[in-house]
Amino acid sequence: MRPIEETARIDSLDMIRGISLLGIFLINMMSFHSPFMYYNPYQWWSESGESSLYMFLDIFVQASFYPLFAMVFGYGLVIQRERSLERGVSFLPLGFRRLCVLLGFGIIHAFLIWSGDILINYALFGMILLVMLRWSGKILLILGIVLFFIPQLLISGLFLLSYFVEPNQMLYFTDMKAVENAVTAYSTGSFMDIFSQRYKDWFLVNGPMNLPFLLLSILPMMMIGAGASKLNMLQRARAMKRVWVAILIVTLTIGIGIKALPFLIEANYSFAIIQDLLGGPFLSVAYAAIIVLLSMNNVMNKILRPFAKAGKMSLTIYLSQSIIGTFIFYSYGLGLYGEVTLITGAWLVVGIFLIQVILAEIWLSRFQYGPMEKLWRTLTYGSTKRRLNNEQTK
Repeated sequence: MRPIEETARIDSLDMIRGISLLGIFLINMMSFHSPFMYYNPYQWWSESGESSLYMFLDIFVQASFYPLFAMVFGYGLVIQRERSLERGVSFLPLGFRRLCVLLGFGIIHAFLIWSGDILINYALFGMILLVMLRWSGKILLILGIVLFFIPQLLISGLFLLSYFVEPNQMLYFTDMKAVENAVTAYSTGSFMDIFSQRYKDWFLVNGPMNLPFLLLSILPMMMIGAGASKLNMLQRARAMKRVWVAILIVTLTIGIGIKALPFLIEANYSFAIIQDLLGGPFLSVAYAAIIVLLSMNNVMNKILRPFAKAGKMSLTIYLSQSIIGTFIFYSYGLGLYGEVTLITGAWLVVGIFLIQVILAEIWLSRFQYGPMEKLWRTLTYGSTKRRLNNEQTK
């Protein structure tokens, strides 16, 4: 058993990964430089340029790239399973070990670097997905869509009902005490102060009360990606061009319509939740369709190819974004937390990501894998390689 060879990779899949990294970084940057979870963003960024930028990010980026990355995660897991079965190796123990290593990375990332980690959830929910991978592509796709729609529609309906019954309870508010605590801890606090605040921020999002919501928003998207992978929807993209166009038209229209609700009706908690739960995943599917269709064009394929390079080093780039972001804004670095505008933060994302893409191009011209990808593979496949070598020696 060994990792997927370079020639076996799917370029459009890596392009989706790379573009997802940019979208995720744009949203993460707000949490890197400000207490995003504790203030009303519709009022916090009140200047004209910043409010316009936040509206763009809220509609087109927020909650649209994590689901996309989850679908890619499921798609890639199926490819790894198929490669394993082709070589006569059971994938379940290997996949479980691979996800355990990812879980370890996530724990280190969440509690020692940045609270907004996604690796822990991807690893845990990926373990559930492992036992489903024997199902057919149609079952995975249909069940994933059902598990996504029914809970999200019910939750959205409850929030919508709450808005009509008690609209004042659904108003956004800024918790100034929490804002002050976060700014103090991250900008001037000791490492232990930062650790304590980091844990509070992580628990607020990932605590037991939110775990079912995270499960029902991430796992179904992984299942949809896995189902699409079993149906070879990327490999057969040209033959399925009409299907991809139809997917784009439907999901883009619905996604933008739902994502714009806070600006079309009222910027309150109800519409913000509905916007993220329903609008984000719709728009993520639309983005996948856009990338797949663009990659069919030779000129656009060349333009998007640098994103594919970044996608091949997705773990390295994702983790390095957190390291760079926290170093710029936390007290053990430059200590600029709470001092940066939304516009400046967005330009930082563009500059840092551009450098990351260039470095990925240079690195992959000399090495087959990124540094974290190499470590992940070594920890996952190392014991298997040693066992095979021992058997061959005997």
